[in-house]
Amino acid sequence: MARPDNARITEVFDSTAAQYDRQIRFSERRLLGNPRRWAIGHASGRVLEIAVGTGLNLPLYGPDVTAVTGIDLSAGMLAHAQQRIADHRLTHCEVRRGDVQALDLAAESVDTVVSTLSYCTIPDPAAASAEAMRVLVPGGRFVLVEHGPSTNPVLTWFMRAIEPLTLRLMADHLVRNPVPYLEDTGFVIDSVDRTGLGGNCFRVLAHKPE
Repeated sequence: MARPDNARITEVFDSTAAQYDRQIRFSERRLLGNPRRWAIGHASGRVLEIAVGTGLNLPLYGPDVTAVTGIDLSAGMLAHAQQRIADHRLTHCEVRRGDVQALDLAAESVDTVVSTLSYCTIPDPAAASAEAMRVLVPGGRFVLVEHGPSTNPVLTWFMRAIEPLTLRLMADHLVRNPVPYLEDTGFVIDSVDRTGLGGNCFRVLAHKPE
């Protein structure tokens, strides 16, 4: 089966934008252990959030964060993010359309990159990792939360079995392990914790070498 490209991913998320928050909150609560607050708690300074979606993370950023730029392919998802910014008066946040595999940001211009449940969908995670490395300052942090293969082999087998369906309907790679993409790009992995149902949620802290 052909892997979803940018056009297909845009189509999927434009069509599901109105239901996205309700659907993802159920999945996160039941399967992943509410990972967003953990991720945002490790962000500071100037933040780039890749695949920002409807902006669920934006109200969670604390006083250590001075500015947030969110990038996403889907105009439908971004419309919800922009409404969330207005509703919460998040004057330090902005969102815009863009491709996280080819960012329109200057090199060494952000202090933290945040990715929550985006590596499962990005067509080329290696390219996204390289772009994150480029825009981070030396020593800058990459905070990533992602679902992936379970520590339970039976559950992983089941996830692999249904992955062709999730790819076709939701552009979602169920068992893509995000860690090797960061390692291969040259990030230093500081910690990897496995939480959620059967250890299928990765909580990763990494940084760009000085």
